Amino acid sequence: MKHSRELSAKKSMQTIQQAEMMYSTNYPSKGFACNLQYLGGDPGKPPSATASEMLPDELAKGNKDGYIFTITNCAKNALNGSERVDGYTLTAVPEAVGKTGDLGFCSDEGGVLKQDPAGGVNCAELVQ
Repeated sequence: MKHSRELSAKKSMQTIQQAEMMYSTNYPSKGFACNLQYLGGDPGKPPSATASEMLPDELAKGNKDGYIFTITNCAKNALNGSERVDGYTLTAVPEAVGKTGDLGFCSDEGGVLKQDPAGGVNCAELVQ
C-alpha cells in the first residue's frame, strides 16, 4: 500500500508541475502560483488567477492518498508594479512517515523530482 501511495505522490507532483507551467502561460504577469488552491477551481465561476481550474480539488487542497503537498520558497520579482513569482519549491511528505509512505518528494520550477528517504523535505536523491 505504501508503494502505491508513493507512486501516486510522484504522479501528483508531475501533475502539479504541469499545472504550474500552464498557470505561468495563462497568467504571465503572475508567473507561477505560490498557493496550491490557486491551481484549483471555484465552482460556478470562470477561471481566474486565484482559481485557475488546473488541478482537481482534492490535489489543490494539498492532501491526496496519504501525502501532504505544499508550495513554498516562492521567489518573487517586481514586474510592471506587481510581483511575479519566478521560482518555487513543491514538496510532498507522508501524513505519517512509515505508515502512509516512507519517502518525501521535492521539486521546483525546473521540474527535477528528488526524494528524501527519511520522508521529509531534505531531498538530495534523484527519483529513478
